[in-house]
Amino acid sequence: MNKLTKVIKDWVPTLLIAVVLSLLVRSYVAEAMSVPTESMVPTIQVGDRLIVDKMLWATSLKHGDIVVFHPPIAGETKLYVKRLIGLPGDVVQIKDGALYRNGVKADESYLKVKMDYSFGPVTVPDDHYFFLGDNRNISFDAHLWDTPFVSKDKLIGKVVLEIPVHKLLR
Repeated sequence: MNKLTKVIKDWVPTLLIAVVLSLLVRSYVAEAMSVPTESMVPTIQVGDRLIVDKMLWATSLKHGDIVVFHPPIAGETKLYVKRLIGLPGDVVQIKDGALYRNGVKADESYLKVKMDYSFGPVTVPDDHYFFLGDNRNISFDAHLWDTPFVSKDKLIGKVVLEIPVHKLLR
């Protein structure tokens, strides 16, 4: 057996296993993504990288989580990154520049600018969620969509780590 055949026999199975495992992890466990818009500023800047946990069955979502999903917009193929505002059964309303959830004003210390619009009240249906960007006045999010609720089966995963590329490039 020559050297090339030995190298192929030694390395090809290992490389194939690595590629298959990589594809499985990316499809079902976690994936790195970048943010293309300013809808989550100041929390997430354009170009920042995110690590997204795709194992939603193993976790529970809560108010304030940042989630990646397919939006309820006909013909839209891009994934969206927004903050989870309303869980199934929640009543969501925006008035006087503030978010009210189930009649109680929400503490949203991550916002830097008050909202300049009103919305709702709306009740989030079973197996659906309500999302808004942190840059509320420019974010194309649930308050502007024809259907403001994202079905559970359209969720991709929860952001578990943000890598602030904008700070690394300074």
